[in-house]
Amino acid sequence: MRITPAVELKSRIQRLQNEMAIHSLEATLIVQNADLFYFTGAIQQGVLYVPVEGEALYLVRKDYARARMESGLKEVVPFRSPRDIPSVLVDYGYTVPKAVGMELDVVPVTVMNRFQAGLGAETVNDATPLIRNVRAIKSGYEINIMKDAALIVEKVCKRVPEVLREGMTDLELAAELEFVARKAGHQGLVRMRGFNNELFYGHVFSGTDSAVPTYSDTPLGGLGLNPSFPQGASFKKIRRHEPIVVDLSGVFDGYIVDQTRMFSLGELPDKLVKAYADMLVVQEHAKRSATPGASWGGLYNECLELACEMGYRENFMGSKGAQVSFVGHGTGVELDEYPFIAKGFNEYLLQENMTFAFEPKAVFPGLGAVGVENTFWVAEDGLKHLTFSSQELIVV
Repeated sequence: MRITPAVELKSRIQRLQNEMAIHSLEATLIVQNADLFYFTGAIQQGVLYVPVEGEALYLVRKDYARARMESGLKEVVPFRSPRDIPSVLVDYGYTVPKAVGMELDVVPVTVMNRFQAGLGAETVNDATPLIRNVRAIKSGYEINIMKDAALIVEKVCKRVPEVLREGMTDLELAAELEFVARKAGHQGLVRMRGFNNELFYGHVFSGTDSAVPTYSDTPLGGLGLNPSFPQGASFKKIRRHEPIVVDLSGVFDGYIVDQTRMFSLGELPDKLVKAYADMLVVQEHAKRSATPGASWGGLYNECLELACEMGYRENFMGSKGAQVSFVGHGTGVELDEYPFIAKGFNEYLLQENMTFAFEPKAVFPGLGAVGVENTFWVAEDGLKHLTFSSQELIVV
């Protein structure tokens, strides 16, 4: 079991405190699991109290012993309810704040109200942008874990030609590949921050199913098994000469990479072969343009314009009427972190050690979808691959 080093946690909290000072925020309460893991190294039930200056306090209701074992923070304190927080703060020499920040993009109103009442705070401000900014810049420690996660999706891709056969269902193929990922240490859960966004390993589908749109904020959806989870693999049988999309996330020690590769049984129609080659061209353009200082929204606009020039106005990043307005998304502890290579983010700039997945895809209703996806980190001289599987369209 990998324990997040104390020096790593200290650096993260210090960067958050720097952001808090800039935005005149005297304290932040962190309760969401992904953020708790990032700042404490544990996901035991409780709250992390971060003052703008001084030591952070990890207040734990359940399980304190595990939190003390797993977290490298100096102060891990047992507590029972939000009503206990003022007395704990006084014990540690802190003034009870009048205003606090919380993760208002994900924290339910009832939870916010309970902590606000327990603390006696006059106002609760949104600390989400500050937290997102801190988490967007990865340390060498984090990037190395993501490299380990990339090994999982490489093993998955190597397994596809070994098990792929005509007549098997998309679900059977997905199960084979998920088994490989799980044995390699995949934690199973792919965390997403967006409200009602859910994902199980990722998407594996073939032929026309790969072009079926759905509710999720993704370029590809898939039919899924039933309306309760209408995405991903279905019972559709795989046939020859149709695209097979393997879009799976690798998750290791809490960190995520995202990768898409294409396969087929027998040659694909020329239209799909060309579209796949063109999506690789879009990716290469992004690799040249995505240097520190580049605009997130500007990069998206460039890629959209290029795809439209190549004839994919109604097919790029989804079928007509179901297209998403992004071509890349940050990855880390969650699958939808900063940066967003998306429409409207023109004022946001890439910085060194940001990590994101870039996924140009073309969708043709009634025929299928093709595309590529890799996870990169931003270096001083441009993008560097984290995922590294062969990008060749594999014909079995």
